[in-house]
Amino acid sequence: MTSKHGSFAAAMGPGRYATAESRWAGIGPYYAMFPSAFSDEVVSRYTAPGEVVLDPFAGRGTAIYSAVTRGRRAFGVEINPVGYVYANAKLHPARRGAVERRLEDLCDDAMDRRREVSDLPEFHRWCFHRRTMEFLLAARSSLQWQADAVDRVLMALILVSLHGRRGESLSNQMRQTTAMSPDYCVRWWRDRDLPAPAVDVRSFFLGRIRWRYARGESEVSGGRVSLGDSRTVLQRVTVRGGLGGSVKLLLTSPPYHNVTNYYLDQWLRLWLLGGPELPKAEEGRRYGGKFAGRERFEALIGEVFRKCAPMLRPDGVVYVRTGAGESTREATREVLRASFPGRRLRERGTGEAPKWMESAYGRGGARRGRGGEVDFVLEPR
Repeated sequence: MTSKHGSFAAAMGPGRYATAESRWAGIGPYYAMFPSAFSDEVVSRYTAPGEVVLDPFAGRGTAIYSAVTRGRRAFGVEINPVGYVYANAKLHPARRGAVERRLEDLCDDAMDRRREVSDLPEFHRWCFHRRTMEFLLAARSSLQWQADAVDRVLMALILVSLHGRRGESLSNQMRQTTAMSPDYCVRWWRDRDLPAPAVDVRSFFLGRIRWRYARGESEVSGGRVSLGDSRTVLQRVTVRGGLGGSVKLLLTSPPYHNVTNYYLDQWLRLWLLGGPELPKAEEGRRYGGKFAGRERFEALIGEVFRKCAPMLRPDGVVYVRTGAGESTREATREVLRASFPGRRLRERGTGEAPKWMESAYGRGGARRGRGGEVDFVLEPR
C-alpha cells in the first residue's frame, strides 16, 4: 500500500495544495460543485472581511469555505446529507490524532460484522470485498456524523473513496462522481469476471488522513452549513438567527431543471449515511429527484430566493451560477428578476462544460444539453 499512497500524493501535486486549508477546500465529488478558484474570486470581489456570505443550495460548501478562509462570516443550507458531511468536515476540522484513533476503533469494530455482510444484496458483495464491507457496516452504524466533528471528518474521507476506479477506491470499478444502477454494475462486473478487490482499509485511510493533514491542521471559523430544506431553514434563521438584512453576498448554484437525479447520483453514499440498501424511487423525492416539472422547479427555487431577499443588505449582491440549458436558464432568470426586484441583472455564459460535468457524464453527455453554465449577477441600481 505504500506505493499507492505515494502515487496518490503525487497525483495531487504540490503546488495546488500548499496550505492546510487548500487540502480541504475541494473535498468530495459532488454534482454542480463550484471550482474553489471561482468562489474565491467572487467572494474577494464583492465582500470585505467580516461581511456575511449566504448559500441556500450549499452542496459541499465551497462558497462557505471560500468566505471563511478570507475572513468573512458565512451560512449555508444543504438538503443532501452527503454535501452536508463534506461541507462541515472542512468547516469544523478535527485534530489529526483524534481522526486516526477513531479509524483504529472502527477497524476493531469491523471484526464483528461478518454475519451482517451475508444479509446484504448481491450488489454489495460484488462491489466491496467482505472485509471492506465489514468496515463500511461499522462506519454506517457507529459514526455519529451529525453530532461529532471527528466522526464527520472520518465519514467524509470514507465517502470520497467509497466508489471509483478499481485500486484507487474501496469499490469494484465504478465512477467516482456518480453512483450507478446496481443491476447494471453487477452485470458489468460478472461479464468481465471482476470480483471485488481486497483493500487494506486501515492502511488505505491512514495514507489519506496523513495527506489531508500534511500541511498542518486547518483553523477556519465563522462558517456553518445546516442540514435541511432551505424553504424551512431560512425562515428560522431570519427570525431567530439575526441574519435578516445582514447578507452582503448571496453566492449559490441552485438545482438544474430536468438534468440529473440528485438522489440516484449519490444513492450509494446515502446508503452509508443510513439510507436504504438499494435505491428507491420514493427516497429520491426527498431530494427533489430530477426536478422534471418546470412549474415545480420554478416554485422551489422561487420560494428559496424569495426567503433570501429580506436577508440581503440594501447594497447586497446576488451571484448565481446555473446550467446553460434553455429551460434551466430561462426559469432561473425569471425567478431571480421576480425575487430581487430593483436590482440590475447581468448575464454571462461561461463557455464549455465544467470538469465535474464531464467526469459525471463523459464528454458526450456534457454536450447533449448538459454542457455549459451561465452566471447571473444582480446588483443594486
